[in-house]
Amino acid sequence: MKIMRAVVVLLLGAAVAAWAQEGPPLPKPGPEHELLKQSVGVWDATVEMFMAPGAAPTVSKGTETNRILGGFWLVSHFQSELMGQPFEGVGTSGWDPLKKKYVGTWVDSMSPGMSAMESTWDPATKTSTGWIEGPDLSGKVTKTRETEEWKDADTRVFTMYGPAGADGKEPVAMRISYKRRPAAPPK
Repeated sequence: MKIMRAVVVLLLGAAVAAWAQEGPPLPKPGPEHELLKQSVGVWDATVEMFMAPGAAPTVSKGTETNRILGGFWLVSHFQSELMGQPFEGVGTSGWDPLKKKYVGTWVDSMSPGMSAMESTWDPATKTSTGWIEGPDLSGKVTKTRETEEWKDADTRVFTMYGPAGADGKEPVAMRISYKRRPAAPPK
């Protein structure tokens, strides 16, 4: 019985090794994934929530920590305070080669549902423009426009807009200004 198990393990190992050498090539990150790498690091955030058009925003501070997963996905962990409560969110962003767009997900500590995102990148203006669709704080599914503008390599501004009013204008609902922390010196 032990000899039979040993033979099966050897044959299985040989089959896996052969597949690894002859199987389909694994995908590799492309040039679109380079854009994701520029967000890696720790970012200090100033969050402005606009509760009513024309009213002064409520302001809070936060931190976002970003890393790359396998060269394909940016994984973001955001922490702050929102409406007097601790707030935490996790997002993913990546390039979808079939859609030819950036896609992502978002979940957080104040929503029971997941949001989906899709955007395009304009290198001339260094701005991504897209939408996020998911439940709002009341649980109603909404689709809102968002932009993220890179001011320089260490400064970016994310803006989420509310639904258009009677005048056709989309009011700013939230703005997050990010500043990258300097990298820690190597140990």
